[in-house]
Amino acid sequence: MPTKVLVPLLGEAVEEVTLVTWLKAVGDSVEEFEALLEVETDKVVTEIPSPAEGTLLKILENEEGKVLSVGTLLAWVGDANEVIPSGDEGPQTLADEEPASVKKTVDSVKKPVPLNVAPQPDTALGFISPLVKKIAAENAIDLNQVTGSGREGRITKDDILAYLDTLKSASPSLSGNLIPMTSVRRAIADHMVRSRRTSPHVTTVMEVDFSAVIAHRKANKEAFARDGVKLTFTPYFVSATVAVLKSFPIANGSWSEEGIILHPNINIGMATSLGEDGLIVPVIKNAEKLSLLGLSERVNDLAERARANKLKPNEVREGTFTITNHGVSGSLFAMPIINQPQTAILGVGAIQKRVVVVTDDNGADMIAIRPMVYLTLTFDHRILDGAIADYFLAKVVEELGEW
Repeated sequence: MPTKVLVPLLGEAVEEVTLVTWLKAVGDSVEEFEALLEVETDKVVTEIPSPAEGTLLKILENEEGKVLSVGTLLAWVGDANEVIPSGDEGPQTLADEEPASVKKTVDSVKKPVPLNVAPQPDTALGFISPLVKKIAAENAIDLNQVTGSGREGRITKDDILAYLDTLKSASPSLSGNLIPMTSVRRAIADHMVRSRRTSPHVTTVMEVDFSAVIAHRKANKEAFARDGVKLTFTPYFVSATVAVLKSFPIANGSWSEEGIILHPNINIGMATSLGEDGLIVPVIKNAEKLSLLGLSERVNDLAERARANKLKPNEVREGTFTITNHGVSGSLFAMPIINQPQTAILGVGAIQKRVVVVTDDNGADMIAIRPMVYLTLTFDHRILDGAIADYFLAKVVEELGEW
């Protein structure tokens, strides 16, 4: 009996994936657990392995960029001369006949999302599938304006795409080349717009004399290198932020209608540029338990694998605070958008030598040239008031300035 290849549950609350590419073709021999195809979720590309040894008999979903629900039947694997059962479209959920590899994936999640439950009805529109809701949200479509052709007037994917085509044809078009929207860019756009709509953003700006950090790095680069670790400036910002978050745990929290959730662990997201492919935010889990050396190892590892497209889905989740070093591209300061549902995001500007007034050992003012960095804290004003946010950022400045 051939074995079904289904979209597995890749993490809690992951309901859909985007098909990236097939790594095998029909007729290819495959080993059990050998990668068959790549899918994308949360901007992370993940391989789906073969649930059995044999031959890839048939591929049912091969449209690159197509959004697929968890449990979708992707393909069949079996002996080369085996016949696929009639009705090979099969169940579209992880229900009765999932392969052992898929079942293990589901069992490993503490609270899996029910996959064989019909979509909950909307009181005004009837049943709306998650895919239709997603298309409507991305294109700001009022579903009340869409005529459904499905059973009992249900709005199908074809209905909403046809309506979208109608809107585009009715709108005046602009000349120029169209750059197709990648799934990563669409995910970034959706997250940024949702964040602005979710919480009131306020930004405070301070600057720090970076002389102490630069001196410390210069004195310790070789020692770190002997341990096989590249010492960059990022771990210093992470370490200073973690130290202050211990004193201001509310900044490590999240908003809920019942109250503010204070997270027991400090998980620092570090925004990492992928060039033209956008950016991704791998997370340093339990950063409060790591030394500067440990943080450097994690920063190097996550950044390298992020750029090599080798992160795992759980490595971009569960962040409690984010740091974005926009200064690497020369920016002096910026007002980053909060990575929901976090409370705040720290923006780090470029290191720039500037003329400043300093105080000498005798208490006299003097003019000096110092390497200065602008730091911005963009915060959710529902959780932090301006004064608390200023205290927080001032402590980060103090940690870095007195390293």
